[in-house]
Amino acid sequence: MSRALTPGEKKTIAIAIGNDLSREHGKKKFYSQVEIKQALHRRRYDIDWHCWAYSLYMDHDSFDKYHESIGESCDYLGMKQSMISSMTDNASDTWFDFDFDLSWLELPDIDISSIFDLIDL
Repeated sequence: MSRALTPGEKKTIAIAIGNDLSREHGKKKFYSQVEIKQALHRRRYDIDWHCWAYSLYMDHDSFDKYHESIGESCDYLGMKQSMISSMTDNASDTWFDFDFDLSWLELPDIDISSIFDLIDL
């Protein structure tokens, strides 16, 4: 089970891993667990951070299947909502009836993908 990250840590990992994934695999709606894990290793993130990145960049079904395969239970929607809230400086807290199963590229009212175009980590 991953540890809780601060909002600043969540934003940092989201940007760093998003940049890495975009650079290595192009911008995709979702990435595989292996692709994300490789990005996490390249960026030298501790295993306690992995689940947070998985929640943002994997699709819901793959996230759940992966965690089931390793005997863990993680709350995809709760973690993804927390990651998005950190990425938007809590602007996403005002969204009602939002489908958090959407890809990071499909988030409403913000263009998170543009963050990765501006930052070269």
